[in-house]
Amino acid sequence: MWIAQISDPHLRPEGVFYNGVVDPAAALALAVQQINRLTPRPDLVLLTGDVAETGTAEEYALARKLLGRLEMPCLAIPGNHDLREPFRDAFAGTPRQGPLHDAAGQFGAVRVVALDVTVPGQHHGEADAASLAWLRATLAEEPGRPTVVMLHQPPIDSGIPYLDAYNCRGAGALESVIRDFPCVERVLCGHVHRTMLQRFAGTLLCTAPSLGTAIALRPYPEAEAASYLEPPGFLLHHWDGKTMLTHAVPLGVFPGPYGFA
Repeated sequence: MWIAQISDPHLRPEGVFYNGVVDPAAALALAVQQINRLTPRPDLVLLTGDVAETGTAEEYALARKLLGRLEMPCLAIPGNHDLREPFRDAFAGTPRQGPLHDAAGQFGAVRVVALDVTVPGQHHGEADAASLAWLRATLAEEPGRPTVVMLHQPPIDSGIPYLDAYNCRGAGALESVIRDFPCVERVLCGHVHRTMLQRFAGTLLCTAPSLGTAIALRPYPEAEAASYLEPPGFLLHHWDGKTMLTHAVPLGVFPGPYGFA
């Protein structure tokens, strides 16, 4: 089973640039086109939050239009820039009240458990007691099935101060739940606009790059917040029936293929 993971498009109304730097609609459209052309074609696409920049109906209408071009299903969770009520209206099948948790198992061998850790009006996430109880009960339904858990804010410290101020709080409690379920092959996050990998709760946590700008890699205490227009990309996860392999894929069209390897 192949799973593509995109994150943080931060869509604005069509023709409006994200922070005046990048056209998020063009980037998402290119990602959709590139994913559709992959061989083998992914069975599923995950979007790990910050679909919209300000959470307006216009931004979500654009998201529906662009994501509707995918030739495979797409599961999305909200990020700190999303607003829950417009998000509910935009994505069919989301819970009609409360956090937008989801457990999707109908798309292939790997089950996807989406944990909404966003805190309305705040940029950090929080794995609170109610969400963790839901997660434990949901994982316990199929404890032998390979599973990925996806959430927006990562529950780890990167050493980059302006990222770590807005990570997912309650990491210890979240770790204790996931550690009880060895079936969890990946914890997949967005939010940080960078690719990061770390062991977490006995499994591997991966953050996906943004489809737009990259947050600066400045892992020192006095660092000031900054971003760069680095090459964007997405992650591609492959479950072969025994283990999961993750690829980092740059977004774009490049010279080649050449007849050597």
